[in-house]
Amino acid sequence: MDFLMFQFGLCTFKYDQTKSKYITKTFNFYIFPKPFNRTSPDIKFICQSSSIDFLASQGFDFNKVFCHGIPYLNQDEEACLREQTEERRNQHANGLGTPSFISPSSKTPANVPDEQKDFINKVVEKVELLFSADEKTLNLEPCTGFQRKLIYQMLSWNDATDVFMQKERYIQISKVDDKERKKREQQKLEREQEELNDAVGFSRVIHAISKSGKLVVGHNMLLDVMHTIHQFYCSLPEDLQDFKEVTMCVFPRLLDTKLMASTQPFKELINNTSLAELEKQVKESPFKPPQVEAAEGFPSYDTAQEQLHEAGYDAYITGLCFISMANHLGSFLTPPKAYISAKSKLIEPFVNKLFLMRIIDIPYLNITGPDLQPKRDHVLYVTFPKEWKTSDLYQLFSAFGNIQVSWIDDTSAFVSLSQTDQVQIAMNTSRYAESYRIQTYAEYIQGKQQKEKLGQTTKSWGEDGWMKPHFSSSTTSAGKRSISPVQGDLGTEAAPVPDPWNNYSFPDDTVSKKIKFDGGS
Repeated sequence: MDFLMFQFGLCTFKYDQTKSKYITKTFNFYIFPKPFNRTSPDIKFICQSSSIDFLASQGFDFNKVFCHGIPYLNQDEEACLREQTEERRNQHANGLGTPSFISPSSKTPANVPDEQKDFINKVVEKVELLFSADEKTLNLEPCTGFQRKLIYQMLSWNDATDVFMQKERYIQISKVDDKERKKREQQKLEREQEELNDAVGFSRVIHAISKSGKLVVGHNMLLDVMHTIHQFYCSLPEDLQDFKEVTMCVFPRLLDTKLMASTQPFKELINNTSLAELEKQVKESPFKPPQVEAAEGFPSYDTAQEQLHEAGYDAYITGLCFISMANHLGSFLTPPKAYISAKSKLIEPFVNKLFLMRIIDIPYLNITGPDLQPKRDHVLYVTFPKEWKTSDLYQLFSAFGNIQVSWIDDTSAFVSLSQTDQVQIAMNTSRYAESYRIQTYAEYIQGKQQKEKLGQTTKSWGEDGWMKPHFSSSTTSAGKRSISPVQGDLGTEAAPVPDPWNNYSFPDDTVSKKIKFDGGS
């Protein structure tokens, strides 16, 4: 999660029953966590040269990101800044500072150093002259930060003065009465609140989507969801179940069009589930592309003029793909329905299941329930010296024909045999081995569960538990290989993928009046 999202695409669709078409509103948000003051987070992030090169080749406007990008704060950052702001106000109310300068470490005025006394005495003389003159303000000459601090401390005793820091880094002293002071303090408070709200920035958009509870549609969206939660809500938990709970708190209803297109009844009709190809295929029979119209003042896209990799366009065609597939489900009803709502029970088999790349026997991550438990009797767990390479594993299992290797770390890997009945033979070969050890997949899982049970800590998640996470921030590292058996790394005995449509019957009537959903890229 050390990468940043630079652009966030969003497209809303609302069905207009009178026109029998969808009204779209598409947004391209350029986002960048620019610090708004000295106490706000100063984010460090990494970027990949190939990604920068790709974005540049697509005409991406980096100046717009870095110069005009919308800032954002996550929940913890926002809470911290609000606490700091409240602390400064309390210090001022208790006479420990001013609206423009407060030293958290200075509970009482510091003594003026000898070398600064002449400077401070001259400032005091100028202030006394201001009180006897008709002028209402006095602009002092620019000075160092330490001298400004001394000036604030020396003048804090006088209720007839108010001190303000200007952008040019000079001090302006004003004569004010009690009414004017309260007015300025209120203005200062309002400015601080406005600045803080501006700093929260784009996070407010994500909060609004979350509170709406509407269906959020994306394509191959697991990483999108993870980055969105990490940047705009909280650090991702390390535990999978905690991640699912956080995700459900933030986005109660998710739908992945890549998974939808890969599942019955669509997988027999769609041979390529990449977004660009999917958009083309759902225009053809038996699908019917939806009629759409851009709302006034919002961009209108022509899919014939592909604008792939612009976030708003990707969100737009993701929404089109969902509508085409959802409406196709209406053809199974009696009588057929041309329009299927995002709230329809017909799409429920696809809701809150996120497509998993390259894992052939676990096609999706089930956010609201237990994940599929595939049969892996043909998979072995092997530990060995860190000097070993893939060729060493192929040589070790050369007597068993075709195998597939999936690395876990430098000293362990999964090895998938082509036949389950070879597992016991392989186990027997390692009985007296000293440099390596072989376990069945079942033994590996059992051992892992026992370790987790011994190190398990009690976790409690209330309804708003995600707002103040009970976990530490996860860290990312560049692993050299895949962590589990993946597509192309499994033997031929892998269990077939369960189909959520197998035990699903269509209701007779699922039509509602409106459809509203947000499609994230």
